[in-house]
Amino acid sequence: MKPLAYRMRPKNLDEVVGQQHLIGPGKIIRRMVEAKLLSSMILYGPPGIGKTSIASAIAGSTKYAFRKLNAATDGKKQLEQVATEGKMSGTVILLLDEIHRLDKTKQDFLLPLLEKGEIILIGATTENPYISISPAIRSRCQIFELKSLSTADVKQAIDRALKDTTNGLGKYQVKVTNDAQKLLIQKGNGDLRSTLNGLELAVRSTKQEMIAAGKSTEQGFTINQEEMANSIQLRSQNFDASGDGHYDLVSAFQKSIRGSDTDAALHYLARLVESGDLPAICRRLSVIAYEDIGLANPAAAQHAIIAIQAAQSLGFPEARIPLANAVIELALSPKSNSAIKAIDQALNDVRQHDFGAIPDNLKDAHYSGAAKLGHGTNYVYPHSYPGDWVAQQYLPDKLTGQHYFDPKGNSKIEKAFQKQYLVLQNMQKEGLKKKPQ
Repeated sequence: MKPLAYRMRPKNLDEVVGQQHLIGPGKIIRRMVEAKLLSSMILYGPPGIGKTSIASAIAGSTKYAFRKLNAATDGKKQLEQVATEGKMSGTVILLLDEIHRLDKTKQDFLLPLLEKGEIILIGATTENPYISISPAIRSRCQIFELKSLSTADVKQAIDRALKDTTNGLGKYQVKVTNDAQKLLIQKGNGDLRSTLNGLELAVRSTKQEMIAAGKSTEQGFTINQEEMANSIQLRSQNFDASGDGHYDLVSAFQKSIRGSDTDAALHYLARLVESGDLPAICRRLSVIAYEDIGLANPAAAQHAIIAIQAAQSLGFPEARIPLANAVIELALSPKSNSAIKAIDQALNDVRQHDFGAIPDNLKDAHYSGAAKLGHGTNYVYPHSYPGDWVAQQYLPDKLTGQHYFDPKGNSKIEKAFQKQYLVLQNMQKEGLKKKPQ
């Protein structure tokens, strides 16, 4: 028997749960279907929120044949079969799952078919199509973002499945207590596919237990919270290391630390820990330590790296402990982005401007003939002077006087850097007015 989520797949737009901003009265996808003016589209969002459901509902609301392929696992041969069907029937709707993994060969094959209208492509992806999908495909498709399902949306789908005697669980005459239903929805975490399949497991396993215990189920039965908890053990996390949700999560993680919200930072850390993606956590935490705290508290950045090394050595579940230490310290630390601003401004000059040649006195002078070229001949060795410092030009002529470092002074440490930076700037300026001795 096919899973409940598959059996309950909507046959028309009215049966789709949620996504009213796209399929509600007067909204764009409904308008396209009602006007019989379908165009290719890309649907993106987390797993289990209706991408396949909308595609099948569109097909069910039209006279067109509906086919489903996967861009990663199905080859050109399967695409050719769909193309042949499209040519014979006029048009076929193709749901192409994981469209972000479409390679160039398949892409080149599809493009003319989309242009002719022989295939109406509905691409489904969990990744942001503006990042992960080629411009050639994007330009021929409308892009629609699906929203996470609300609790009311999921409850509607559960109630429908419990009442449906043909494809759903109506024949069992089962009731699910409010507490059990609340637990099911919470465990599903917005993934309707996972939620419905969890519901079916709870219903069928509970019935088997009752039969084994000699209890009648002819008049139906009730599933309480404890029985539901025993049937669904794992929460659907919707983590995908390369998906759009992953980048949203690490973005929220960094922004919470940058904004000094310790509790939010720990919440997003917990979600990342639950995903089990330790390399992603360590990489992002390293970035945060130097991008957002930086020179305001170099010790905190150093502590974060030590914590990351400990986490990598320990692995999960113990890795969560040093990671939590680092996150709390970074969130509560003074912040400064002066270092990243400085290097990005310098990079901008390198990429966008004519920065000129390296001064001759700084050029390599270790090879014979360098002196004849004037390379390194006028270099002044700082360690030969008091304080190991002497004024001389280091920037190219065209960038003389350019400043990149602009410390904010958000901590005693950065104020000290700021003071030293300004002192050296003034010394350099004054020193270059007269020839070094």
